Amino acid sequence: MAMGKILSSGPILLFLLYLVALVSLPADAAVKRYQFDVQVKNVSRLCHAKPIVTVNGMFPGPTIYARDGDRVVINVTNYAQYNMSIHWHGLKQFRNGWADGPAYITQCPIQNGHSYTYDFNVTGQKGTLWWHAHIFWLRATVYGAIVIMPKQGTPFPFPQPYRETNIVLGEWWNNNVEEVVKQGNKLGLPPTTSDAHTINGKPGPLFPCSEKHTFAMEVEQGKTYLLRIINAALNDELFFAVAGHNMTVVEIDAVYTKPFTTQAIIIAPGQTTNVLVQANQAPGRYFMAARPFMDAPLTVDNKTATAILQYKGIPNTVLPILPKLPLPNDTAFALSYNAKLRSLDSPLYPANVPLKVDRRLFYTIGLGINPCPTCLNGTRLTASLNNITFVMPHIGLLQAHYLNIKGVYTADFPDRPPQPFNYTGAPLTANLGTTLGTRLSKIAFNSTVELVLQDTNLLTVESHPFHLHGYNFFVVGTGIGNFDPAKDPAKFNLVDPPERNTVGVPTGGWTAIRFRADNPGVWFMHCHLELHTGWGLKTAFVVENGKGPDQSILPPPKDLPPC
Repeated sequence: MAMGKILSSGPILLFLLYLVALVSLPADAAVKRYQFDVQVKNVSRLCHAKPIVTVNGMFPGPTIYARDGDRVVINVTNYAQYNMSIHWHGLKQFRNGWADGPAYITQCPIQNGHSYTYDFNVTGQKGTLWWHAHIFWLRATVYGAIVIMPKQGTPFPFPQPYRETNIVLGEWWNNNVEEVVKQGNKLGLPPTTSDAHTINGKPGPLFPCSEKHTFAMEVEQGKTYLLRIINAALNDELFFAVAGHNMTVVEIDAVYTKPFTTQAIIIAPGQTTNVLVQANQAPGRYFMAARPFMDAPLTVDNKTATAILQYKGIPNTVLPILPKLPLPNDTAFALSYNAKLRSLDSPLYPANVPLKVDRRLFYTIGLGINPCPTCLNGTRLTASLNNITFVMPHIGLLQAHYLNIKGVYTADFPDRPPQPFNYTGAPLTANLGTTLGTRLSKIAFNSTVELVLQDTNLLTVESHPFHLHGYNFFVVGTGIGNFDPAKDPAKFNLVDPPERNTVGVPTGGWTAIRFRADNPGVWFMHCHLELHTGWGLKTAFVVENGKGPDQSILPPPKDLPPC
């Protein structure tokens, strides 16, 4: 009888065995699925209510959680009136540029009422990254964190924190951001600066109507906390500090660093920084604060966003203490802080810096003025690399490359500027016109590239955070003034330089990066100040296919949005 029962339950037994097999699959084979509904929602900040574009009605949007080795599948459905595309900032998207997200670079945007599934693997990456809209200025409200945990059983290379919290820094405009930008473009001038900075979407109590729009985290005496800090602001490099507490930097752009302790950090748009904070002060309420760094003669939104670090059991009536942030133009702090950033470079986490260079590139960053008959003064502010202002195509560059469609771009971006000049001398105010074009640089598969980004005094010097899609790179050198190819390379750090995906080029200075071009595709490189990106401070690399079976671009997904 019992035997008959077992036999008759054969299919159930098989199903149970199947479930056991599923559970005992390697922990790194998980598929993480998310549904992103892009929808407009009314939100109130600073005594102003307005409709904003959100994901799932959340501002900031939902956090993506994954583990190194996972496959992540995110279906994005667009219910907003704007075209939409989303970039997974810092994910390498190996051979899979189709999932990278920048509009008209790797895909055409998702139109109203349509969907697209971003399907990608997380391979050999762990730490804090982020996602954001990559079209127009919509990332003002369409952004969120990406948290990648190490493979199961792999500890952090620093003391295990008791808890962790995302700290996403942003900007808020009282008016509709797209209208603000349209107005600026019409005049040929920069749009108005933001009305507030935010921490996790909230400006904090130093702003009107913001008592209830204040982020707070509770801590317990003696415990250690990991803060995952992301600069999602559109145009401002930011200082960040916690009153009365030191921070230990342990990771930047999802790469472990040699730990060091600091009272404040500086973080550029696009960058992430993980810090450990010990709740070892007298129990109380302490402000966390963010405000801009700007050491060029330009206007910024210089207001301070605050959040509260609150010890358990302390009542809300206790007034928080403000941290001492560096002065807004403290160049010395910015340079010394960035000089402390070093890759961990341990046996488990080596820094594989390319020592031999196959291709040397030298790109000048310039602002300029071009004719604009419809603009206020008959001219428009613009920006360029090697005096070329990038013109966005009308179909995705990756499709044009993959399908060999002619006439979309030319692969003749110059390796150096058309003529050398004293890049950082007195301000240059004549001959500020630039050349327009959709010009890309072709890079041989697996070649090693050194790129020097040189700021110039065309109109004015300024700090520029540059982001390269599809890659991490090593920041081997940086300096103030003009790069000297005869002397400066001798000072490069080729042992443990910081490895990141977004790097600041200092005001009136230069930065040198190196990477191995082992990821075939079309990869966007641009200033992460949205203002400058819109003005044309961008280009892309066409990295050719290799000869091996897994060295070429994967075929496009069937639901790639049409152009």
